[in-house]
Amino acid sequence: MSIRSFPARRCGAAVLAVLATSFSFFTSLNSSAQPATLAPVVVTGSREPLPLNRLVGDITVIDEQRIRASSADSLETLLSRTGGIQLSRTGGPGQTAGVFLRGSSASSVVVLIDGVRIGSATVGQVDLSSLSLASIERIEILRGPGSSLYGSDAIGGVVQIITRRGEGPLNVAAHLAVGQLKSSEADVSVSGATGTKNSGWDYAAALGREASDGVSALRPGDAFGNFNPDRDGFTRTHASLRGGYTIAEGQRIGASHQQGRTRAQFDGSEFLPPTFAQNAAPDFRSVLDTRVTALDYRASYSPQWTTSLQLSNQLDDLVSGANAPNTFKTERRQLTWQNAWTVSVGQQIVGAVERLDEEVESSSFASGQKRDNTALVLGYTGAFGEAAAHKLQADVRHDRNSVYGSVNTGKLGWAFDVAPGLTVRAVAGTAFRGATFNDLYFPGYGVTTVRPERSRSIEFGVQWRDADQHASATLYRNRVRDLIGYQPDRTFCPPDPVYKFGCAGNVSRAALKGATFTAGQRFINTGFGDVGVRGSLDFLDAKDSNTGQRLVRRAAHQASAVADWARGPWGVDATLTTVGARPEGGTRLGAYETLDLQLRYRVSTALQIETRLLNALDRDYQPARDYQSVGRQAWLGVRYQGAGL
Repeated sequence: MSIRSFPARRCGAAVLAVLATSFSFFTSLNSSAQPATLAPVVVTGSREPLPLNRLVGDITVIDEQRIRASSADSLETLLSRTGGIQLSRTGGPGQTAGVFLRGSSASSVVVLIDGVRIGSATVGQVDLSSLSLASIERIEILRGPGSSLYGSDAIGGVVQIITRRGEGPLNVAAHLAVGQLKSSEADVSVSGATGTKNSGWDYAAALGREASDGVSALRPGDAFGNFNPDRDGFTRTHASLRGGYTIAEGQRIGASHQQGRTRAQFDGSEFLPPTFAQNAAPDFRSVLDTRVTALDYRASYSPQWTTSLQLSNQLDDLVSGANAPNTFKTERRQLTWQNAWTVSVGQQIVGAVERLDEEVESSSFASGQKRDNTALVLGYTGAFGEAAAHKLQADVRHDRNSVYGSVNTGKLGWAFDVAPGLTVRAVAGTAFRGATFNDLYFPGYGVTTVRPERSRSIEFGVQWRDADQHASATLYRNRVRDLIGYQPDRTFCPPDPVYKFGCAGNVSRAALKGATFTAGQRFINTGFGDVGVRGSLDFLDAKDSNTGQRLVRRAAHQASAVADWARGPWGVDATLTTVGARPEGGTRLGAYETLDLQLRYRVSTALQIETRLLNALDRDYQPARDYQSVGRQAWLGVRYQGAGL
């Protein structure tokens, strides 16, 4: 029996109340505030490790503690609880998933694993359902234009996944959980290091498997008649290995390998000869194999000069269908040479040369299609004035692509510390997204003259951060031209008769405007334990500039709030997410809320028992048109982390 959910306005009001409570400390800048903790060190904001408070961009770090404590059932769900990010998924966990960052498309977000670009070059995006949370140490999110640092596709921003690196004595971690719908999670990892800082090995390895019988991906009566009442489950296996040898202090040679396989069922139809009649009865399945292998060298020859070199290979291999499956295989080879020069205290210049080769094989078009991209990157970060209160960041990049030619992008940002912990900032930048191999070569659709999408954006923000409290507000506007999409008017297509139904083209413009508010506060050693609250609230106006219509699957508002409590061995947290109505396919997908609950009991310093109740309100909603979500689901698990089993 389903529990009737609260109205959306009440959930939204609850989230706003949490944010208002947290924002109240803006008015409490007094001597009772605790000393500020050290800012986390991030890589994504400048391509080099720097403290977060040295950077000007809108950056969020999800650390390992938050990942392990989260009730999120997938990477994409965890990301969608972060301000500025909305989820796009065709069903429940295990189904194809991506994220919209500041309203941009899922193809306009660069995803990196330890600095290596991943994803499919045919559809032009990363299927986040193929990635497991188990081996992730932290996630860095750069909102806003990122092409001046990372090239094509970073119109909305960059998500960098950083895997665990071994340090200290041997550490063993294991996790096992079972849930309804015959769901299960199991993973084990080991990490550590030997020797000294002048010489020694570091290592980290992980292995895991996740599975669920799931529910039917589609609802009955879908628009295209693809519904099949069978369950559409998934299995996901993953393995990772990362290690390195320190030659001398500040000099390390490393290697890493990540691989995974996701098998998922979905609903679809075949139109096979001789009748070509629609048939939705077959069991449609997709098998996605992913692999990332990298060799790297990093050396700090002096406090002023650091050089790094990385050689990587990335594979994305998809087989999808029923009786006549299609194959899409992407292979990327990337070489990056980067140098960082600390001119003086607080002043750093970064220069990089990057070469990327992409090759695609597919059953849908001629195999062996290739392209290459050579890029030059120059970046500067600096701090000036009394107490380094003024911060300046500038990045420029030149990309030369063998298919669409040269593209130049840049970004300029300034920040000022108005008071200790209180910062205002402004950022302006350009970005672009190149055409995918499907846009270029798919039979009867692809056109080799499609131009890259281009964007210009500007943002203003204010942020307050103290030891146990933070709050921020960001306003942004992004204008994108030459949007790549389906062109139904044949007069804009090549004269070849294969384009009788239209073609790929630069069809429109988009205006992405919005505001993101975040806040959080932690109360330590209160009379009833440690309590923490944090939340985010997003307003988004994402429209097609030519038609004035809202872009598909973009909610005008989204909010999330997390409250956690810990006392002695017990811990509880609750996550409330509310998503507004979204347009798609001429229909309006209704607003919805989800509530996830988690209870933890620490048996010992190394052993913890966990229970989760996901979608506790049993909300029935459509994550995409005609697709359905998983209802209420209970989990029971155990987690171990210590020196040995």
